[in-house]
Amino acid sequence: MKLWGGRFESGPSEVFERFSGSLDFDRRLIGADIRGSQAFARALERVGILSVEERAAIVAAFGAIAAESASAAFYEGASDEDVHTLVIRKLKEKAGAVADKIHTGRSRNEQVSLDTRLWLREESDRARGLVTGVMEALVNLAEAYPDAVIPGYTHMRRAQAVLWPHYLLAYFEMFARDWERLGEARARANVLPLGSGALAGAGFPFDRDAMAQDLGFDGVTRNSMDVSGDRDFVLDFLYAASVAMIHLSRLAEDWILYSSEEFGWLELGDGVTSGSSLMPQKKNPDSLELIRGKCGRVIGSLTSLMVTMKGLPMTYNRDMQEDKVPLFEAADQLGGALEMARVAIESVRLNPGRPARAAEESWVVATDLAEALARAGTPFHQAHQIVGRFVLESVRSGKKPSDWTAAEMQSFAPELTGDLAVLLDPKKGMGSREIAGGTGPGAVAGALEEARRRLARMRV
Repeated sequence: MKLWGGRFESGPSEVFERFSGSLDFDRRLIGADIRGSQAFARALERVGILSVEERAAIVAAFGAIAAESASAAFYEGASDEDVHTLVIRKLKEKAGAVADKIHTGRSRNEQVSLDTRLWLREESDRARGLVTGVMEALVNLAEAYPDAVIPGYTHMRRAQAVLWPHYLLAYFEMFARDWERLGEARARANVLPLGSGALAGAGFPFDRDAMAQDLGFDGVTRNSMDVSGDRDFVLDFLYAASVAMIHLSRLAEDWILYSSEEFGWLELGDGVTSGSSLMPQKKNPDSLELIRGKCGRVIGSLTSLMVTMKGLPMTYNRDMQEDKVPLFEAADQLGGALEMARVAIESVRLNPGRPARAAEESWVVATDLAEALARAGTPFHQAHQIVGRFVLESVRSGKKPSDWTAAEMQSFAPELTGDLAVLLDPKKGMGSREIAGGTGPGAVAGALEEARRRLARMRV
């Protein structure tokens, strides 16, 4: 069955049929296609195209098709061009000749846009729910080790001491932005395209606001030509998904390192690691490596559609059919990676002594000393020079911060008065960082409490 054909003397070639068909991937839209078509049947009744009885018969037939579509047998032997053609064929089998009225005033261009928006709306909600699961797991892990001290890094060099919860809350903030971005993508998708026709607007007086309300949309699109050529709302989701995957990949990279023998900060549970077929001692972080690897697939999906769209003239072009595969691919990989990340986070056991020793043995306290000098009146540039020389002498002599006495510090530089010796303990310097957003213990405790409140609001 074709939704077109009168203009043609012969049908498409077998090669073109195979090349252009999309049922194997767009069948995922069947639920959205049926809901949209049921709403359109009600709109056709309101403009007098369908009688009450005809509308009821069509809506009921669509309901039956929806129930049957849950079975794999529903698709067996189907050779339809796409999911929309499949649904119309099934409708005609169930409702008879009245099925021919369902496409009155509706283009497949706007139908595809509608179906994709409906599907994407639900997928965005699902992804946001998975993001909050990751965020909650991070907060739980932070609360399990509230006082643990680790070195923070810049350039992969030990920089300043921070609390473990402060480090985890950095990722919490990244995922909070992902949650927001997915919501923004959902909002841009959540406008009704029906009534736009192929590109010039419908030739029937449909109440677009009523259709929007029927399907739960926030409003209607403003320009029919824009609707016909628009896949920005798909790109918005793909961008949000790509950034979220980048954040997951960065967390994975951190923990692949931190769980290695060289760091030994944390251990991943058996349920998220694997062994070696040759080396009996291995416990490999495969779950994290797969998250890191799948990030490329999602970014590739975004790039694929951007390249597809970049040179298209107004309005609809069949190239746009190629939006579905990258969209579905990205949604699947994002959902899987978020689920995997949550389970991996829940499995983590921190060995707080290892990162604490790394902080104590290094010179992460240097900034604390320089700032203490500045607070005492030494211009910061001079304070920086004094502490820099102090660190250089320590490195030359093989001294750790804890090896210095107060008297030895002051002997090295008069400005390094005895009261500053307490800052050689990384925990002490953090006390000066109680500024909002800092790693001071009080600030971090408050941030954890606020994170809990934010999570509760996200779930409302």
